[in-house]
Amino acid sequence: MTDLIFKAGACREDITPPIGTLLYGYRPDLASESVHDNLSLTALALSQGDEACIMLTVENGDIQTELCDKTRKAIAECCGIPFENIIISATHTHSAPNLSGVVGWGDLNTDYYNNLFLPAILKASKSALSNLSAAEIAIGVTDSLVGINRRQQHPNGEIGLGQNPHACFDPNMTVVAIRNKETKEGILNLIHYGCHGTSAGLTTAITRDWSGVMIDRLEKESHTLTAFWNGAIGDVGPRLTNGETTGDITHTEELGGLAATDVLRAYKNMGGYHEGRLSILRDTVHLPYKQMPTLEQVKAKLDEYTEPENLINIQRLEYEHYKETYDFLINGDGEIKTEFTFQQTIVSLGDIVFIPFPFEMFSEIVMRLREYSPYKYTLCLSCTNGYNVYLPSEDQLCRGGYEVGCFMYGHLFPLADNTDQNIINENLRIMNNYNEV
Repeated sequence: MTDLIFKAGACREDITPPIGTLLYGYRPDLASESVHDNLSLTALALSQGDEACIMLTVENGDIQTELCDKTRKAIAECCGIPFENIIISATHTHSAPNLSGVVGWGDLNTDYYNNLFLPAILKASKSALSNLSAAEIAIGVTDSLVGINRRQQHPNGEIGLGQNPHACFDPNMTVVAIRNKETKEGILNLIHYGCHGTSAGLTTAITRDWSGVMIDRLEKESHTLTAFWNGAIGDVGPRLTNGETTGDITHTEELGGLAATDVLRAYKNMGGYHEGRLSILRDTVHLPYKQMPTLEQVKAKLDEYTEPENLINIQRLEYEHYKETYDFLINGDGEIKTEFTFQQTIVSLGDIVFIPFPFEMFSEIVMRLREYSPYKYTLCLSCTNGYNVYLPSEDQLCRGGYEVGCFMYGHLFPLADNTDQNIINENLRIMNNYNEV
């Protein structure tokens, strides 16, 4: 007889790198000189009936799609869980090792991955599965001003990284508490909120950034393992008192205290506990590409660069995009692709649903999706199951800026301008098809 009891288990493992490790997020040559707070990863295993999944959150910047797929396959082999049912999210702290490999931001830290990261993620996943017990869940929601739109518009109309109090951000902070049904002991507190992990700025200290203070405070208050899953971060930075989107460790502790106050309010706002209902929704998301430029257009862009070997970050990304496009067009033997596809796995716990995004998506996208969703609580996860840089809302493309540049130049085949609506439509299709069955 199939066991229909909803079960959950969780485990945390330390993934703090040694001092001297290069840090990802700003300059490719920035080496760590100290540890402000340890990095970790947390695995949440869920099962009911014939379904089982593992949701992981990793205190890191991003995880390259190929590397993420490799990790998910390793977990699947280790734990006997289908590859599609393993979800890996990155919290997007900018003070952790490079597992992204985006051109212009430095090389993948393969030593860190092989020697520390991969063993830890396999151990946590296996342990979470072995600790499954009958569980029940509760949810609490509050508004939080930890984040603020970071696409600051200057008097000349240009968009920079800073604070924009006139533009939207998602204020929802959510706590999903999972506890043992029999003993009432906590299994995991899952915190969800959308904001960049850049409050520590160009620090040489290893840190979880502002979310670390919040995690520690709720864990101490609730006596329960606590972890953070990041939401819509594409256009949202930390609301720092210096008016910028980056600060230093003192700003991290300051903003973390505000986040801790908010998360405790959400925790105390929780309703009663009830048994979860696990459903796993799987399908393919289809996102059209835009038409490629002509060879003459690409050559004209490349002619504008004088010393490309000295470029880093977004300027290097743009140059490499045009160079790759030129090589593709001049060779003429490659297939011009018409759409980007990825396998989507949406996890539902009754009226709560978790939707992975392999992007840093703009806040308006998830707010629209939440409005249309058939679920009461729709939690979108950024930097999840891979990384394909930024996903802006279409109305922001005309304004340009750093995030729009990453969206336009991050890949050989750029996505269509209306990808925001396309990805909303695709996820709604998956959810609505399931609810109609």
